[in-house]
Amino acid sequence: MEHIAALLFVVGCSNTMTDCRELEVPVSVFESAEACIAERPFALGDLQGRASHIVGECLAVDPALEDDYDRIAWNVRPDGTLVASLEVSDMLVALNNGRPEKDYLKQQ
Repeated sequence: MEHIAALLFVVGCSNTMTDCRELEVPVSVFESAEACIAERPFALGDLQGRASHIVGECLAVDPALEDDYDRIAWNVRPDGTLVASLEVSDMLVALNNGRPEKDYLKQQ
């Protein structure tokens, strides 16, 4: 099975940085962080014209939680800095008895 090591997340914003939205990229998952970082400038270039300001980040994927991530929390600061992270919802943590782990990782 192929594991994902990084996810390319891209956001487009207005000139004032007050109206931002996620932008889709053709390839968003990568087997290594290096591959994601190498692709990022090309992906951002391909999206030129879709928003006044475009930013993207490569987010590290924890292999133990790869299938459990269910949202990306993100914010674009007024200076144009994108702050983003992959998260596991509170509901999933509660279902796993307070631990965001896969069943096969739990001690028996």
